[in-house]
Amino acid sequence: MNKNIVLCGVGGQGTVLASKLIAAAAMKKGLSVMSAETIGMAQRGGSVFSHIRIGEGLHSPMIGRGKADVILAFEPGEAVRMLPYLRKGGQAVVSARGIMPVTSALSGSSYKSEYMLAYLEKNVEHLLVIDTERACGEIGSSKVINILLLGAAVYSGALGLSDRDIKEIIKERVPERFHEMNLRALAYTKEYVIQNSLKSAGKERQ
Repeated sequence: MNKNIVLCGVGGQGTVLASKLIAAAAMKKGLSVMSAETIGMAQRGGSVFSHIRIGEGLHSPMIGRGKADVILAFEPGEAVRMLPYLRKGGQAVVSARGIMPVTSALSGSSYKSEYMLAYLEKNVEHLLVIDTERACGEIGSSKVINILLLGAAVYSGALGLSDRDIKEIIKERVPERFHEMNLRALAYTKEYVIQNSLKSAGKERQ
């Protein structure tokens, strides 16, 4: 299995943890992994991104433009910014909840996540948008966005990892007091992906 995965978001969303969970799950399966991340602006609400490469023949952790199989975007604007990395036919999993970038806030300019989502719908063949705000409300915690997106990527088949792989690594790498909450998030996103697949199949038949 060879996979190139880009994760992007803003500081405080759990992007780095999701990246580490993917890498650890892949390594536990005996796969070679290379990764790189930018977290310098993480505590200021700035952009955060990670590149993860899984498989054989890896010589650099950085993913070239048009080479990513998957983008996990914790924020719609960040998804648009990183979209050039996604290969044709690749999968994008995106949180619907927008967070105004620091640059927009400082300049006083407006930012509307719905414009970003509309752009993604027009330009991404395989797009899965997760209503993370609603999901977090139903699960009872705002700290599971990373697991929601990670689970959606797993259940869509985009990561090449199973839910068992992710559940095991969560139990190993996440404090025990958060296990139940994160497993609820995985169950939620599994149902979400199944429902989305059924809707897509219905549209194709029409």
